[in-house]
Amino acid sequence: MEETKTAAAANLEVFSEVLQNLAATDKDIMVVTSDSRGSGKLVPFGQKYPEQIVEVGIAEQNLVGVAAGLASMGKKAFAVSPACFLTARALEQIKNDVAYSDNPVKLIGISAGVSYGALGTTHHSLHDYAVLRAINNITIVAPADNFETAEAIKAAAQMTSPVYIRFGKKGMPENLQQNPNPSDFKIGKGRVIQEGNDLTFIATGEAVLPCVEAARLLQKDHQISCKIISLHTIKPLDTELLLAAAAMGKPIITAEEHSVNGGLGEAVASLLFQNGCTNTFKIVGLPDDHTVSGSQIEIFNHYGISGEGLKNTALNLIKL
Repeated sequence: MEETKTAAAANLEVFSEVLQNLAATDKDIMVVTSDSRGSGKLVPFGQKYPEQIVEVGIAEQNLVGVAAGLASMGKKAFAVSPACFLTARALEQIKNDVAYSDNPVKLIGISAGVSYGALGTTHHSLHDYAVLRAINNITIVAPADNFETAEAIKAAAQMTSPVYIRFGKKGMPENLQQNPNPSDFKIGKGRVIQEGNDLTFIATGEAVLPCVEAARLLQKDHQISCKIISLHTIKPLDTELLLAAAAMGKPIITAEEHSVNGGLGEAVASLLFQNGCTNTFKIVGLPDDHTVSGSQIEIFNHYGISGEGLKNTALNLIKL
């Protein structure tokens, strides 16, 4: 997966730094981890604020239950655990203790998607968008870069309803937007990374970066101008922005580090089709099959979630 902008830090590292800054002046910030403070980059947090972190061990169901209890008492509880376990093993607790009980827990899914690479399907979270989209009363966010990460955590700390925020492990650019606007972030609103007239990429999380590379290649080699939307909030969708993009009448490609079933692509397709849109449309993600093993980059390349792969998808779509 090629990069067009220099990677700054992993979004998880930014998450940790922002959380430390918030905790310095807000004693209600509480972190609950499931033997994951190392992988969650929370060792510095624990050293600075030992009374604001709870370790439950490898017990994800307890993790969510404890976080829900803290949230019910007015604490700003961040439950941090690998996404593959948090949204599978503890799904009942997320559904009942958090969403149904309306406890404003901030669920942080780390090492998401195929970040664990060669560890394989047991450690991949390609289902989390799908299962959480089907649960009422939970917001779903997947930041694309360091800027979106920082803003998402600051916003989550103030939210009075449940939220799930998903992070990978890879170093990401500080800000992918062509003309960065410091105020251009709001939960529930997509962010236009760049404008374009011939095709629209809609992506979320770490899948936004290869769309930027694909757009560069399409412009350079084929004079195709691409609009790129970072749809960091998958639920609720930014219906206004998406319908405006579809109104251009040009092809649309969605990209996500998730199964093609039940994720970003199907959410966008459902919205557009139910509103009478007839754009040529393609979902790029992980197929409904046993996934290949390898690093995140190797897996992305295999399934076409790369600059070159998305460029070819775009060319094929435009030819239809």
